[in-house]
Amino acid sequence: MEPRKIIPAVSVAVVRGMTVLLVKRARPPSQGLYAYPGGKVEPGETLAQAAARELKEETGLEAGDYQPLRDIHIDGRAENHAVDYLLTVFGAAYVGGEPVASDDAETAAFYTLEEMAEMPLAGDVFEVAEELLGDKRK
Repeated sequence: MEPRKIIPAVSVAVVRGMTVLLVKRARPPSQGLYAYPGGKVEPGETLAQAAARELKEETGLEAGDYQPLRDIHIDGRAENHAVDYLLTVFGAAYVGGEPVASDDAETAAFYTLEEMAEMPLAGDVFEVAEELLGDKRK
């Protein structure tokens, strides 16, 4: 069997106080689930540049202090994709403004961990939020 193509992708978890920015995905993958804004890395972009671009395209926001948090292999076969994705999740600090959903985001807003516990979330979204916000609860 031929190995599957792996596409680099990014997402960014923007922290504002005790909340994290989530978008409701309007298209696959993870359509209808809440996730961090993100998408594919364009040719010539660094991972951090791609994360900043995707954040701006999906929510209109800018953030600072981008830090890579984890890499997640996403098997595209689960949603009938011909490729897999290597998703680098970034944490970033809120700079200002209010999110406005656009591009492939249906909604965009900041949520607490308690709110997120009741929402349909993609993959490792809750675990990443716990890591980012857990340090602030102490």
